[in-house]
Amino acid sequence: MKEKKHLKHFGLFTLTLASLSSMIGSGWLFGAWKAARLAGPAAVLAWPIGALAIMLLALSYAELGARYPATGGMVRYTQMSHGSFAGFMAGWSNWIAIVSVIAIEAVSSVQYLSAWPWKWAKLLYDPPSHQLTSFGLVWAAVFILFYFLVNYWSIKLFMHSMILMTLFKICVPIITCASLFYAAFQNNSFDLVHQSFMPYGFQGVLTAVSTAGIVFSFHGFQSAINLSGEAKRPGRDVPIAIFLSLVIAAVLYVLLQVVFVGALSAKDLAQGWSNLLMSSPYVHLALSFELNWLVILIYLDAIISPSGTAITYTATTARMLLGMHKNGYMPPFLGHLHPRYHVPRAAMWFNFIVSLLFLYVFKGWGKLVAVISVATIISYVNGPVSAIAMRHWRKKWEDKIKLPIKIKGLSFISPLAFIVISFVLYWACWPLTGEVIFIMLLGLPIYFYYQFKDNFKQFGEDWVSGIWLLFFLVAMALVSYVGSSKFGGINLLNTVESTFLVALIALIFYFWGLKSSHIFMRSKSPMHHLD
Repeated sequence: MKEKKHLKHFGLFTLTLASLSSMIGSGWLFGAWKAARLAGPAAVLAWPIGALAIMLLALSYAELGARYPATGGMVRYTQMSHGSFAGFMAGWSNWIAIVSVIAIEAVSSVQYLSAWPWKWAKLLYDPPSHQLTSFGLVWAAVFILFYFLVNYWSIKLFMHSMILMTLFKICVPIITCASLFYAAFQNNSFDLVHQSFMPYGFQGVLTAVSTAGIVFSFHGFQSAINLSGEAKRPGRDVPIAIFLSLVIAAVLYVLLQVVFVGALSAKDLAQGWSNLLMSSPYVHLALSFELNWLVILIYLDAIISPSGTAITYTATTARMLLGMHKNGYMPPFLGHLHPRYHVPRAAMWFNFIVSLLFLYVFKGWGKLVAVISVATIISYVNGPVSAIAMRHWRKKWEDKIKLPIKIKGLSFISPLAFIVISFVLYWACWPLTGEVIFIMLLGLPIYFYYQFKDNFKQFGEDWVSGIWLLFFLVAMALVSYVGSSKFGGINLLNTVESTFLVALIALIFYFWGLKSSHIFMRSKSPMHHLD
């Protein structure tokens, strides 16, 4: 029986809100605090750098999403350009990065609730260990169940709840910025520690980009791509939605960081920027200026903002598993759509269980965000290569492919984006880079299992066309290990030498990836893998 097709639900407004809702979650509640701990006042520079890096990547994905609208598109484009091996690695890393967000959003809500003045709230979070208690984990599990149920009953319920939550989520950070700025912004806060704007050097800024939740906050742009298969006019709406949501989120996060740094007192910084201890950062600031009405509003948003993000990701991760099933390395039941509600319920159940596992293993926001950020970076490396690879084969298949959009200058932007994302991966610091790369490789037995079931058909071709991605990750782990001590390495190479080597590695593997796509696509149309 032919599988039921997705209905076309999403317009420009809804796609923009889906991406924006994914970007304004726990990142605004904790990101500025985490970045300030790593970079001091110079954290205000980290957000524009992160936004620029993600924007370069997003341009590649915007063209892919417009040209090849596919449900779960973020896990399918590498499959289309480089075959099953690279496609699995890209899809696996992207799914890990996104499904874990459901858990971290629940953790963030409960962590903020722990600052409530009631005795039971104090039992939710253990400050010395920076993680939720057993009681707090139960509350977080209830939040995850709520995200699941909103998506379970229908896509329309998801759309309606997302619109209302996103509008609220945008308003509260703006009100918080304006209120704290009016009440307490003092420029001399930038000079409270060692009279230095950049107390930990520029490497602190770069590490903040990679691990403080900045990449984590911006990666929600991909929600519009994952929902492109259900968009009414993907060729027009997907690129515009990505651009609008990224610009709005970038401006908002820069303002939040400026206000956070400026509103801190000398008492807050008595132990230095790296020792800022706040379980609920903006509640702490609002209380310090006796803005009790703002405290109540932030408490309310600490439930709504993460919930809106998690509800969106609950929808998109289910469609990622659907996309991975269509790529051929997930069981058929995960690709089944409910005949009435048109949602992949089995995939949602699977993600629900995985989210609970992440919740149990990583019980604190700070622990989860670093891992998610690096996993997100790894999941993006294939995008610039796939975008140009698809262009190279445009003429051969142009009778089958409509070209609704062509990003100007993408031939220059794509290699630049690949270099930049390689730098961001390096800035995450050893041993975190090596640990997360190892987690990404743990999924390979699943790939080989499905290859075995398929009698390794076309395995040789897919292996040759995708091995570049595996070697790239190994090369980045090695350079992270031998690189500058400022980024956790053993200092066999200094900062300048490490930077040059990362750029060289990026260029080599970018062009290797393009060459590899020729092997896979010489006899296939990219349309071969679409719905």
